Amino acid sequence: MLVELVVENYAVVEHVRVRFHAGLNLLTGETGSGKSIIVDALGLLYGGRASADLVRTGADRARIAGIFEAPSTPAFQALASESGIEIEDGELLIEREILSSGKSRAFAGSRPVTVALLRELAPHWGDIHGQHDQQELFDAARQLDMLDAFGGIDTAAIALLHERWQTIRRDIEALDRSEQEKLRLADLWSFQKREIDDARLQPGEDDALEADRRVLMNVAKLDEYARSAYDLLYDAEGAALAAVRQARKRLEDLCRIDPALAETLEMLKPAEIAIDEASRSLQHYLAGLEGDPARLDAIETRLAAIDKLKRKYGTTVAEILAFLADVSEKLQAVASAGEHRAKLSGELEEAAAAYEKAARKASLARGKAARQLEAAAHDELASLAMGGTRFQVELTEGEWSPHGWDRARFLLSANKGEEPRPLEKVASGGELSRLALALKTCAAGNGEARSGVPRTLVFDEVDTGVGGRTAESVGRRLKRLAAGHQVLCVTHAPQIAGFADHHYVVAKGEAAGRTVASIEELPTQTARAREIGRMLSGEKMTEEAIRQAEQLIKAGAR
Repeated sequence: MLVELVVENYAVVEHVRVRFHAGLNLLTGETGSGKSIIVDALGLLYGGRASADLVRTGADRARIAGIFEAPSTPAFQALASESGIEIEDGELLIEREILSSGKSRAFAGSRPVTVALLRELAPHWGDIHGQHDQQELFDAARQLDMLDAFGGIDTAAIALLHERWQTIRRDIEALDRSEQEKLRLADLWSFQKREIDDARLQPGEDDALEADRRVLMNVAKLDEYARSAYDLLYDAEGAALAAVRQARKRLEDLCRIDPALAETLEMLKPAEIAIDEASRSLQHYLAGLEGDPARLDAIETRLAAIDKLKRKYGTTVAEILAFLADVSEKLQAVASAGEHRAKLSGELEEAAAAYEKAARKASLARGKAARQLEAAAHDELASLAMGGTRFQVELTEGEWSPHGWDRARFLLSANKGEEPRPLEKVASGGELSRLALALKTCAAGNGEARSGVPRTLVFDEVDTGVGGRTAESVGRRLKRLAAGHQVLCVTHAPQIAGFADHHYVVAKGEAAGRTVASIEELPTQTARAREIGRMLSGEKMTEEAIRQAEQLIKAGAR
Protein backbone atom coordinates (compact mmCIF):
# COMPACT_ATOMS: atom_id res chain seq x y z
CA MET A 1 0.00 0.00 0.00
CA LEU A 2 1.18 3.54 -0.82
CA VAL A 3 1.58 5.48 2.43
CA GLU A 4 3.04 8.78 1.23
CA LEU A 5 4.00 10.42 -2.06
CA VAL A 6 6.40 13.36 -2.48
CA VAL A 7 6.74 15.14 -5.84
CA GLU A 8 9.26 17.94 -6.39
CA ASN A 9 9.96 20.01 -9.52
CA TYR A 10 7.99 17.66 -11.73
CA ALA A 11 6.13 19.37 -14.61
CA VAL A 12 3.95 22.08 -12.99
CA VAL A 13 4.36 20.58 -9.52
CA GLU A 14 6.88 22.50 -7.43
CA HIS A 15 6.43 20.58 -4.19
CA VAL A 16 3.65 18.23 -3.14
CA ARG A 17 3.59 15.93 -0.14
CA VAL A 18 0.47 13.84 0.38
CA ARG A 19 -0.46 10.84 2.50
CA PHE A 20 -2.80 8.17 1.17
CA HIS A 21 -4.94 5.70 3.06
CA ALA A 22 -6.51 2.28 2.75
CA GLY A 23 -9.74 2.09 0.78
CA LEU A 24 -10.87 4.26 -2.14
CA ASN A 25 -8.75 7.40 -2.65
CA LEU A 26 -10.24 9.66 -5.32
CA LEU A 27 -8.51 12.58 -7.04
CA THR A 28 -10.67 15.26 -8.65
CA GLY A 29 -10.08 18.75 -10.01
CA GLU A 30 -10.59 21.01 -13.00
CA THR A 31 -9.57 19.74 -16.40
CA GLY A 32 -5.85 20.40 -16.83
CA SER A 33 -5.25 20.85 -13.12
CA GLY A 34 -2.59 18.17 -13.06
CA LYS A 35 -4.47 15.13 -11.74
CA SER A 36 -2.82 12.79 -14.26
CA ILE A 37 0.56 14.35 -13.51
CA ILE A 38 0.32 12.91 -9.99
CA VAL A 39 -0.42 9.48 -11.47
CA ASP A 40 2.42 9.83 -13.99
CA ALA A 41 4.82 10.75 -11.21
CA LEU A 42 3.75 7.66 -9.29
CA GLY A 43 4.34 5.66 -12.46
CA LEU A 44 8.03 6.55 -12.30
CA LEU A 45 8.23 4.70 -8.98
CA TYR A 46 6.79 1.69 -10.79
CA GLY A 47 9.69 1.82 -13.27
CA GLY A 48 8.17 4.13 -15.89
CA ARG A 49 10.27 5.90 -18.50
CA ALA A 50 11.76 9.25 -17.47
CA SER A 51 12.27 12.31 -19.65
CA ALA A 52 14.15 15.57 -19.13
CA ASP A 53 11.06 17.39 -20.47
CA LEU A 54 9.34 16.56 -17.17
CA VAL A 55 11.83 18.56 -15.06
CA ARG A 56 10.27 21.85 -13.98
CA THR A 57 11.71 24.84 -15.83
CA GLY A 58 14.61 26.36 -13.90
CA ALA A 59 15.20 23.25 -11.73
CA ASP A 60 18.25 21.03 -12.12
CA ARG A 61 16.32 17.90 -11.22
CA ALA A 62 12.92 16.43 -10.43
CA ARG A 63 12.39 14.07 -7.51
CA ILE A 64 9.60 11.62 -6.80
CA ALA A 65 9.58 9.57 -3.61
CA GLY A 66 7.05 7.09 -2.29
CA ILE A 67 6.78 5.21 0.97
CA PHE A 68 5.12 1.80 0.54
CA GLU A 69 4.11 -0.79 3.04
CA ALA A 70 6.41 -3.66 2.10
CA PRO A 71 4.49 -6.80 1.07
CA SER A 72 5.05 -9.74 3.39
CA THR A 73 4.92 -12.32 0.61
CA PRO A 74 7.89 -14.74 0.39
CA ALA A 75 8.43 -13.78 -3.27
CA PHE A 76 8.82 -10.07 -2.47
CA GLN A 77 10.94 -10.70 0.61
CA ALA A 78 13.25 -12.98 -1.40
CA LEU A 79 13.58 -10.42 -4.20
CA ALA A 80 14.35 -7.62 -1.73
CA SER A 81 16.92 -9.77 0.05
CA GLU A 82 18.63 -10.79 -3.19
CA SER A 83 18.79 -7.14 -4.25
CA GLY A 84 20.23 -5.99 -0.91
CA ILE A 85 17.23 -3.74 -0.21
CA GLU A 86 16.65 -2.87 3.44
CA ILE A 87 13.09 -2.64 4.75
CA GLU A 88 12.64 -0.51 7.87
CA ASP A 89 9.63 -0.98 10.16
CA GLY A 90 7.76 -2.78 7.40
CA GLU A 91 8.06 0.18 4.99
CA LEU A 92 10.11 0.70 1.84
CA LEU A 93 11.22 4.04 0.39
CA ILE A 94 11.32 4.20 -3.42
CA GLU A 95 12.81 7.26 -5.15
CA ARG A 96 13.44 8.51 -8.69
CA GLU A 97 15.51 11.51 -9.69
CA ILE A 98 15.40 13.00 -13.19
CA LEU A 99 18.25 15.33 -14.04
CA SER A 100 17.78 18.20 -16.47
CA SER A 101 20.40 16.50 -18.65
CA GLY A 102 18.01 13.62 -19.20
CA LYS A 103 19.73 11.10 -16.95
CA SER A 104 17.74 9.46 -14.20
CA ARG A 105 18.55 7.59 -11.01
CA ALA A 106 16.54 5.15 -8.95
CA PHE A 107 16.77 4.21 -5.28
CA ALA A 108 15.14 1.54 -3.14
CA GLY A 109 15.64 1.69 0.59
CA SER A 110 18.15 4.55 -0.04
CA ARG A 111 20.24 2.12 -2.10
CA PRO A 112 20.92 2.83 -5.81
CA VAL A 113 19.08 0.34 -8.01
CA THR A 114 18.24 -0.08 -11.68
CA VAL A 115 14.93 0.98 -13.18
CA ALA A 116 14.57 -2.62 -14.32
CA LEU A 117 14.57 -3.70 -10.68
CA LEU A 118 11.81 -1.17 -9.91
CA ARG A 119 9.75 -2.72 -12.69
CA GLU A 120 10.39 -6.12 -11.14
CA LEU A 121 9.42 -4.92 -7.67
CA ALA A 122 6.33 -2.92 -8.69
CA PRO A 123 3.87 -5.79 -9.36
CA HIS A 124 4.33 -6.91 -5.76
CA TRP A 125 2.72 -3.74 -4.41
CA GLY A 126 0.38 -2.71 -7.20
CA ASP A 127 -0.16 -1.53 -10.75
CA ILE A 128 -1.37 1.50 -12.67
CA HIS A 129 -4.24 1.27 -15.10
CA GLY A 130 -4.49 4.32 -17.33
CA GLN A 131 -5.76 5.04 -20.80
CA HIS A 132 -2.51 3.74 -22.26
CA ASP A 133 -2.89 0.54 -20.26
CA GLN A 134 -6.37 0.06 -21.71
CA GLN A 135 -4.70 -0.30 -25.07
CA GLU A 136 -2.74 -3.21 -23.62
CA LEU A 137 -6.04 -5.08 -23.52
CA PHE A 138 -5.57 -5.45 -27.28
CA ASP A 139 -2.30 -7.33 -26.79
CA ALA A 140 -2.68 -11.12 -26.99
CA ALA A 141 0.20 -11.78 -24.59
CA ARG A 142 -1.31 -9.40 -22.01
CA GLN A 143 -4.69 -11.09 -22.38
CA LEU A 144 -3.10 -14.47 -21.65
CA ASP A 145 -1.36 -13.01 -18.58
CA MET A 146 -4.70 -11.65 -17.31
CA LEU A 147 -6.35 -15.04 -17.79
CA ASP A 148 -3.51 -16.77 -15.94
CA ALA A 149 -3.69 -14.24 -13.11
CA PHE A 150 -7.45 -14.78 -12.83
CA GLY A 151 -7.10 -18.57 -12.87
CA GLY A 152 -4.05 -18.63 -10.58
CA ILE A 153 -2.10 -20.48 -13.28
CA ASP A 154 1.63 -20.50 -12.57
CA THR A 155 3.73 -21.07 -15.70
CA ALA A 156 7.15 -21.02 -14.00
CA ALA A 157 7.53 -24.81 -14.30
CA ILE A 158 6.45 -24.68 -17.95
CA ALA A 159 9.08 -22.02 -18.64
CA LEU A 160 11.81 -24.23 -17.16
CA LEU A 161 10.67 -27.24 -19.20
CA HIS A 162 10.49 -25.10 -22.35
CA GLU A 163 14.03 -23.83 -21.77
CA ARG A 164 15.32 -27.41 -21.34
CA TRP A 165 13.56 -28.50 -24.52
CA GLN A 166 14.97 -25.51 -26.42
CA THR A 167 18.48 -26.13 -25.05
CA ILE A 168 18.50 -29.75 -26.23
CA ARG A 169 17.17 -28.69 -29.63
CA ARG A 170 19.96 -26.15 -29.96
CA ASP A 171 22.51 -28.79 -28.91
CA ILE A 172 21.27 -31.16 -31.63
CA GLU A 173 21.35 -28.40 -34.25
CA ALA A 174 24.87 -27.42 -33.21
CA LEU A 175 25.91 -31.08 -33.28
CA ASP A 176 24.53 -31.50 -36.80
CA ARG A 177 26.33 -28.39 -38.04
CA SER A 178 29.52 -29.51 -36.33
CA GLU A 179 29.30 -33.03 -37.72
CA GLN A 180 29.00 -31.80 -41.30
CA GLU A 181 32.24 -29.91 -40.90
CA LYS A 182 33.90 -32.79 -39.05
CA LEU A 183 32.94 -35.28 -41.75
CA ARG A 184 34.65 -33.06 -44.32
CA LEU A 185 37.81 -33.10 -42.17
CA ALA A 186 37.68 -36.79 -41.21
CA ASP A 187 39.73 -37.94 -44.24
CA LEU A 188 42.48 -35.44 -43.41
CA TRP A 189 42.48 -36.49 -39.75
CA SER A 190 42.65 -40.16 -40.74
CA PHE A 191 45.68 -39.50 -42.99
CA GLN A 192 47.43 -37.52 -40.26
CA LYS A 193 46.78 -40.19 -37.66
CA ARG A 194 47.99 -42.94 -39.99
CA GLU A 195 51.17 -41.03 -40.88
CA ILE A 196 52.09 -40.49 -37.24
CA ASP A 197 51.05 -44.01 -36.18
CA ASP A 198 53.23 -45.54 -38.93
CA ALA A 199 56.25 -43.67 -37.56
CA ARG A 200 55.83 -45.45 -34.19
CA LEU A 201 57.36 -42.57 -32.30
CA GLN A 202 58.53 -43.01 -28.72
CA PRO A 203 58.69 -40.16 -26.19
CA GLY A 204 62.19 -38.63 -26.14
CA GLU A 205 63.26 -40.70 -29.11
CA ASP A 206 64.67 -37.75 -31.03
CA ASP A 207 66.92 -36.72 -28.13
CA ALA A 208 68.25 -40.25 -27.77
CA LEU A 209 68.95 -40.51 -31.50
CA GLU A 210 70.74 -37.17 -31.53
CA ALA A 211 73.01 -38.43 -28.73
CA ASP A 212 73.76 -41.69 -30.62
CA ARG A 213 74.55 -39.75 -33.78
CA ARG A 214 77.04 -37.52 -31.98
CA VAL A 215 78.85 -40.62 -30.68
CA LEU A 216 79.00 -42.38 -34.06
CA MET A 217 80.23 -39.24 -35.81
CA ASN A 218 83.10 -38.80 -33.27
CA VAL A 219 84.32 -42.39 -32.65
CA ALA A 220 88.02 -41.57 -33.35
CA LYS A 221 88.07 -38.63 -30.93
CA LEU A 222 86.20 -40.56 -28.28
CA ASP A 223 88.66 -43.49 -28.58
CA GLU A 224 91.63 -41.13 -28.29
CA TYR A 225 90.27 -39.33 -25.24
CA ALA A 226 89.16 -42.53 -23.50
CA ARG A 227 92.51 -44.31 -24.05
CA SER A 228 94.45 -41.32 -22.80
CA ALA A 229 92.33 -41.20 -19.68
CA TYR A 230 92.70 -44.99 -19.17
CA ASP A 231 96.49 -44.80 -19.50
CA LEU A 232 96.72 -41.95 -16.99
CA LEU A 233 94.60 -43.83 -14.51
CA TYR A 234 95.83 -47.40 -14.96
CA ASP A 235 98.15 -48.45 -17.78
CA ALA A 236 100.93 -45.87 -18.24
CA GLU A 237 104.14 -45.73 -16.24
CA GLY A 238 103.44 -43.72 -13.12
CA ALA A 239 99.65 -44.19 -13.58
CA ALA A 240 97.42 -42.81 -10.85
CA LEU A 241 96.35 -46.21 -9.54
CA ALA A 242 99.96 -47.42 -9.13
CA ALA A 243 100.96 -44.13 -7.46
CA VAL A 244 98.09 -44.36 -4.98
CA ARG A 245 98.92 -47.99 -4.15
CA GLN A 246 102.57 -47.08 -3.57
CA ALA A 247 101.55 -44.20 -1.31
CA ARG A 248 99.25 -46.53 0.61
CA LYS A 249 102.12 -48.98 1.27
CA ARG A 250 104.34 -46.16 2.57
CA LEU A 251 101.59 -45.05 4.96
CA GLU A 252 101.10 -48.61 6.20
CA ASP A 253 104.81 -48.73 7.04
CA LEU A 254 104.51 -45.38 8.87
CA CYS A 255 101.49 -46.51 10.88
CA ARG A 256 103.33 -49.53 12.20
CA ILE A 257 105.72 -47.11 13.85
CA ASP A 258 103.31 -44.18 14.50
CA PRO A 259 99.56 -44.93 14.46
CA ALA A 260 98.84 -41.21 14.31
CA LEU A 261 98.55 -41.44 10.48
CA ALA A 262 95.98 -44.25 10.53
CA GLU A 263 93.18 -41.86 9.62
CA THR A 264 95.14 -40.56 6.63
CA LEU A 265 95.67 -44.14 5.47
CA GLU A 266 91.94 -44.73 5.56
CA MET A 267 91.41 -41.69 3.32
CA LEU A 268 93.39 -43.30 0.52
CA LYS A 269 91.39 -46.50 0.38
CA PRO A 270 88.23 -44.93 -1.29
CA ALA A 271 90.46 -43.10 -3.76
CA GLU A 272 92.16 -46.36 -4.75
CA ILE A 273 88.79 -48.09 -5.20
CA ALA A 274 87.36 -45.15 -7.23
CA ILE A 275 90.37 -45.03 -9.57
CA ASP A 276 90.19 -48.80 -10.07
CA GLU A 277 86.46 -48.67 -10.89
CA ALA A 278 86.93 -45.69 -13.25
CA SER A 279 89.67 -47.59 -15.06
CA ARG A 280 87.48 -50.65 -15.50
CA SER A 281 84.60 -48.44 -16.77
CA LEU A 282 86.88 -46.84 -19.36
CA GLN A 283 88.13 -50.27 -20.41
CA HIS A 284 84.55 -51.46 -20.89
CA TYR A 285 83.69 -48.26 -22.82
CA LEU A 286 86.69 -48.74 -25.16
CA ALA A 287 85.75 -52.36 -25.76
CA GLY A 288 82.33 -51.30 -27.04
CA LEU A 289 83.46 -48.23 -28.95
CA GLU A 290 83.60 -48.85 -32.66
CA GLY A 291 82.46 -47.15 -35.83
CA ASP A 292 79.18 -48.37 -37.41
CA PRO A 293 78.42 -46.58 -40.69
CA ALA A 294 75.26 -48.60 -41.21
CA ARG A 295 73.92 -47.63 -37.79
CA LEU A 296 74.79 -43.99 -38.46
CA ASP A 297 72.92 -44.10 -41.77
CA ALA A 298 69.89 -45.62 -40.04
CA ILE A 299 69.92 -42.90 -37.39
CA GLU A 300 70.20 -40.17 -40.04
CA THR A 301 67.24 -41.68 -41.91
CA ARG A 302 65.14 -41.94 -38.75
CA LEU A 303 65.90 -38.38 -37.70
CA ALA A 304 65.00 -37.13 -41.18
CA ALA A 305 61.63 -38.89 -40.92
CA ILE A 306 61.06 -37.35 -37.49
CA ASP A 307 62.04 -33.89 -38.79
CA LYS A 308 59.46 -34.27 -41.57
CA LEU A 309 56.76 -34.94 -38.95
CA LYS A 310 57.99 -32.00 -36.89
CA ARG A 311 57.52 -29.65 -39.83
CA LYS A 312 53.84 -30.72 -39.99
CA TYR A 313 52.74 -31.46 -36.47
CA GLY A 314 55.06 -29.94 -33.84
CA THR A 315 58.57 -28.90 -32.97
CA THR A 316 59.19 -31.87 -30.67
CA VAL A 317 58.20 -35.52 -30.52
CA ALA A 318 56.08 -34.65 -27.48
CA GLU A 319 54.11 -32.09 -29.52
CA ILE A 320 53.66 -34.57 -32.37
CA LEU A 321 52.28 -37.18 -29.96
CA ALA A 322 49.95 -34.54 -28.46
CA PHE A 323 48.73 -33.73 -31.98
CA LEU A 324 48.14 -37.46 -32.54
CA ALA A 325 46.07 -37.67 -29.34
CA ASP A 326 43.96 -34.68 -30.44
CA VAL A 327 43.33 -36.11 -33.92
CA SER A 328 42.46 -39.49 -32.43
CA GLU A 329 39.96 -37.83 -30.11
CA LYS A 330 38.34 -35.97 -33.01
CA LEU A 331 38.03 -39.16 -35.05
CA GLN A 332 36.56 -40.91 -32.03
CA ALA A 333 34.03 -38.06 -31.67
CA VAL A 334 33.06 -38.47 -35.33
CA ALA A 335 32.69 -42.19 -34.83
CA SER A 336 30.54 -41.72 -31.71
CA ALA A 337 28.54 -38.75 -33.04
CA GLY A 338 25.65 -40.97 -34.05
CA GLU A 339 25.51 -42.44 -30.56
CA HIS A 340 25.65 -38.96 -28.99
CA ARG A 341 22.93 -37.67 -31.29
CA ALA A 342 20.74 -40.65 -30.48
CA LYS A 343 21.23 -39.89 -26.78
CA LEU A 344 20.27 -36.24 -27.32
CA SER A 345 17.25 -37.27 -29.38
CA GLY A 346 16.09 -39.45 -26.51
CA GLU A 347 16.53 -36.57 -24.08
CA LEU A 348 14.64 -34.29 -26.46
CA GLU A 349 11.71 -36.71 -26.56
CA GLU A 350 11.67 -36.86 -22.76
CA ALA A 351 11.82 -33.04 -22.50
CA ALA A 352 9.05 -32.66 -25.07
CA ALA A 353 6.86 -35.18 -23.26
CA ALA A 354 7.38 -33.37 -19.94
CA TYR A 355 6.59 -30.02 -21.56
CA GLU A 356 3.48 -31.38 -23.26
CA LYS A 357 2.22 -32.79 -19.97
CA ALA A 358 2.67 -29.47 -18.16
CA ALA A 359 1.34 -27.39 -21.07
CA ARG A 360 -1.71 -29.64 -21.44
CA LYS A 361 -2.45 -29.31 -17.72
CA ALA A 362 -2.17 -25.52 -18.00
CA SER A 363 -4.34 -25.54 -21.12
CA LEU A 364 -7.09 -27.44 -19.35
CA ALA A 365 -6.88 -25.05 -16.41
CA ARG A 366 -7.09 -22.09 -18.81
CA GLY A 367 -10.15 -23.52 -20.47
CA LYS A 368 -11.85 -23.76 -17.10
CA ALA A 369 -10.61 -20.29 -16.06
CA ALA A 370 -11.81 -18.82 -19.38
CA ARG A 371 -15.39 -19.98 -18.76
CA GLN A 372 -15.24 -18.65 -15.19
CA LEU A 373 -13.85 -15.31 -16.34
CA GLU A 374 -16.57 -15.03 -19.00
CA ALA A 375 -19.25 -15.61 -16.37
CA ALA A 376 -17.67 -13.24 -13.85
CA ALA A 377 -17.12 -10.54 -16.50
CA HIS A 378 -20.74 -10.92 -17.67
CA ASP A 379 -21.98 -10.16 -14.16
CA GLU A 380 -19.56 -7.23 -13.74
CA LEU A 381 -20.43 -5.75 -17.14
CA ALA A 382 -24.13 -6.05 -16.37
CA SER A 383 -23.59 -3.94 -13.25
CA LEU A 384 -21.76 -1.39 -15.42
CA ALA A 385 -24.75 -0.87 -17.74
CA MET A 386 -23.41 -3.32 -20.32
CA GLY A 387 -25.92 -6.08 -19.60
CA GLY A 388 -26.36 -7.03 -23.26
CA THR A 389 -22.61 -7.34 -23.80
CA ARG A 390 -21.08 -10.72 -24.49
CA PHE A 391 -17.48 -11.20 -23.39
CA GLN A 392 -15.70 -14.30 -24.63
CA VAL A 393 -12.21 -15.75 -24.19
CA GLU A 394 -11.03 -17.60 -27.27
CA LEU A 395 -8.20 -20.08 -26.76
CA THR A 396 -6.24 -21.49 -29.68
CA GLU A 397 -3.14 -23.64 -29.88
CA GLY A 398 0.02 -22.04 -31.24
CA GLU A 399 3.76 -22.54 -31.09
CA TRP A 400 5.40 -23.76 -27.91
CA SER A 401 6.45 -20.92 -25.63
CA PRO A 402 7.52 -20.46 -21.99
CA HIS A 403 3.82 -19.93 -21.19
CA GLY A 404 2.58 -23.07 -22.92
CA TRP A 405 1.02 -23.45 -26.35
CA ASP A 406 -2.20 -21.50 -25.70
CA ARG A 407 -2.97 -18.21 -27.37
CA ALA A 408 -5.74 -16.14 -25.79
CA ARG A 409 -7.92 -13.55 -27.49
CA PHE A 410 -10.61 -11.48 -25.81
CA LEU A 411 -13.75 -11.07 -27.90
CA LEU A 412 -16.64 -8.66 -27.33
CA SER A 413 -20.12 -8.17 -28.67
CA ALA A 414 -21.67 -4.95 -27.36
CA ASN A 415 -24.87 -5.36 -29.41
CA LYS A 416 -27.39 -8.15 -29.29
CA GLY A 417 -27.28 -10.46 -32.30
CA GLU A 418 -23.71 -9.56 -33.21
CA GLU A 419 -21.01 -12.20 -33.02
CA PRO A 420 -18.18 -11.46 -30.58
CA ARG A 421 -15.18 -9.94 -32.32
CA PRO A 422 -11.67 -8.89 -31.18
CA LEU A 423 -11.69 -5.92 -28.78
CA GLU A 424 -9.69 -3.62 -31.04
CA LYS A 425 -12.35 -3.93 -33.75
CA VAL A 426 -15.50 -3.29 -31.72
CA ALA A 427 -14.78 -1.68 -28.31
CA SER A 428 -15.32 2.06 -27.90
CA GLY A 429 -13.35 4.11 -25.37
CA GLY A 430 -16.11 3.96 -22.78
CA GLU A 431 -16.72 0.26 -23.29
CA LEU A 432 -13.02 -0.42 -23.02
CA SER A 433 -12.79 1.54 -19.76
CA ARG A 434 -15.64 -0.41 -18.23
CA LEU A 435 -14.32 -3.72 -19.52
CA ALA A 436 -10.90 -2.94 -18.01
CA LEU A 437 -12.54 -2.19 -14.66
CA ALA A 438 -14.66 -5.33 -14.87
CA LEU A 439 -11.66 -7.52 -15.56
CA LYS A 440 -9.64 -5.87 -12.81
CA THR A 441 -12.52 -6.41 -10.38
CA CYS A 442 -12.73 -10.06 -11.45
CA ALA A 443 -8.99 -10.47 -10.92
CA ALA A 444 -9.16 -8.82 -7.51
CA GLY A 445 -12.02 -11.08 -6.52
CA ASN A 446 -10.33 -14.23 -7.73
CA GLY A 447 -6.66 -14.55 -8.69
CA GLU A 448 -5.29 -11.61 -6.70
CA ALA A 449 -7.50 -12.35 -3.71
CA ARG A 450 -5.94 -15.78 -3.38
CA SER A 451 -2.67 -14.21 -2.27
CA GLY A 452 -4.41 -12.36 0.56
CA VAL A 453 -2.04 -9.40 0.03
CA PRO A 454 -3.63 -5.95 -0.53
CA ARG A 455 -2.11 -4.03 -3.42
CA THR A 456 -2.23 -0.43 -4.64
CA LEU A 457 -4.38 -0.25 -7.78
CA VAL A 458 -4.27 3.05 -9.64
CA PHE A 459 -6.93 4.01 -12.21
CA ASP A 460 -6.45 7.10 -14.34
CA GLU A 461 -9.80 8.32 -15.73
CA VAL A 462 -11.44 4.89 -15.78
CA ASP A 463 -14.75 6.78 -16.25
CA THR A 464 -13.82 7.81 -19.80
CA GLY A 465 -16.94 7.82 -21.98
CA VAL A 466 -19.42 7.04 -19.19
CA GLY A 467 -21.80 9.11 -17.06
CA GLY A 468 -25.06 9.03 -15.11
CA ARG A 469 -26.12 5.67 -13.76
CA THR A 470 -23.23 3.97 -15.54
CA ALA A 471 -20.74 6.19 -13.70
CA GLU A 472 -22.49 5.28 -10.46
CA SER A 473 -22.01 1.61 -11.31
CA VAL A 474 -18.32 2.27 -11.97
CA GLY A 475 -18.10 3.90 -8.55
CA ARG A 476 -19.69 0.87 -6.90
CA ARG A 477 -17.17 -1.43 -8.62
CA LEU A 478 -14.29 0.75 -7.44
CA LYS A 479 -15.71 0.74 -3.93
CA ARG A 480 -15.98 -3.02 -4.02
CA LEU A 481 -12.41 -3.29 -5.30
CA ALA A 482 -11.22 -1.00 -2.50
CA ALA A 483 -12.57 -3.42 0.11
CA GLY A 484 -9.54 -5.66 -0.46
CA HIS A 485 -7.03 -3.25 -2.01
CA GLN A 486 -5.93 0.34 -1.81
CA VAL A 487 -7.44 2.09 -4.84
CA LEU A 488 -6.28 5.45 -6.23
CA CYS A 489 -8.52 6.84 -8.94
CA VAL A 490 -8.56 10.03 -11.01
CA THR A 491 -12.13 10.86 -12.00
CA HIS A 492 -14.26 13.60 -13.56
CA ALA A 493 -17.53 11.93 -12.59
CA PRO A 494 -19.34 13.26 -9.48
CA GLN A 495 -21.23 9.96 -9.23
CA ILE A 496 -17.89 8.19 -8.70
CA ALA A 497 -16.54 10.87 -6.38
CA GLY A 498 -19.41 10.21 -4.00
CA PHE A 499 -17.98 6.79 -3.18
CA ALA A 500 -14.61 8.07 -1.95
CA ASP A 501 -13.25 6.98 1.39
CA HIS A 502 -10.69 9.76 1.03
CA HIS A 503 -11.13 12.65 -1.39
CA TYR A 504 -8.28 14.76 -2.78
CA VAL A 505 -8.49 17.89 -4.92
CA VAL A 506 -5.78 18.76 -7.42
CA ALA A 507 -5.69 22.45 -8.37
CA LYS A 508 -3.55 24.89 -10.32
CA GLY A 509 -2.61 28.33 -9.09
CA GLU A 510 0.04 30.99 -9.46
CA ALA A 511 3.02 31.72 -7.24
CA ALA A 512 5.72 34.27 -8.07
CA GLY A 513 4.32 34.55 -11.58
CA ARG A 514 4.48 30.81 -12.27
CA THR A 515 1.86 28.06 -12.50
CA VAL A 516 1.94 25.70 -9.55
CA ALA A 517 -0.12 22.54 -9.01
CA SER A 518 -1.17 21.46 -5.53
CA ILE A 519 -3.06 18.57 -3.98
CA GLU A 520 -5.13 18.67 -0.81
CA GLU A 521 -7.12 16.05 1.06
CA LEU A 522 -10.62 17.31 1.81
CA PRO A 523 -10.97 17.07 5.59
CA THR A 524 -14.77 17.26 5.99
CA GLN A 525 -17.99 16.12 4.36
CA THR A 526 -18.84 19.77 3.74
CA ALA A 527 -15.65 20.27 1.75
CA ARG A 528 -16.37 17.10 -0.21
CA ALA A 529 -19.90 18.25 -0.94
CA ARG A 530 -18.65 21.57 -2.30
CA GLU A 531 -16.13 19.83 -4.59
CA ILE A 532 -18.69 17.34 -5.88
CA GLY A 533 -21.16 20.21 -6.26
CA ARG A 534 -18.60 22.01 -8.43
CA MET A 535 -18.27 18.88 -10.53
CA LEU A 536 -22.07 18.82 -10.94
CA SER A 537 -22.77 22.49 -11.63
CA GLY A 538 -19.54 23.85 -13.11
CA GLU A 539 -18.24 27.31 -12.31
CA LYS A 540 -21.52 28.59 -10.77
CA MET A 541 -22.18 26.72 -7.54
CA THR A 542 -25.87 26.23 -6.63
CA GLU A 543 -27.59 25.06 -3.48
CA GLU A 544 -29.28 22.34 -5.50
CA ALA A 545 -25.86 21.08 -6.62
CA ILE A 546 -24.69 21.00 -2.99
CA ARG A 547 -27.78 19.03 -1.93
CA GLN A 548 -27.31 16.59 -4.81
CA ALA A 549 -23.64 16.20 -3.87
CA GLU A 550 -24.62 15.40 -0.28
CA GLN A 551 -27.00 12.76 -1.56
CA LEU A 552 -24.22 11.22 -3.65
CA ILE A 553 -21.93 11.09 -0.62
CA LYS A 554 -24.66 9.43 1.50
CA ALA A 555 -25.37 6.93 -1.28
CA GLY A 556 -21.67 6.18 -1.58
CA ALA A 557 -21.38 5.59 2.16
CA ARG A 558 -24.15 3.03 2.00
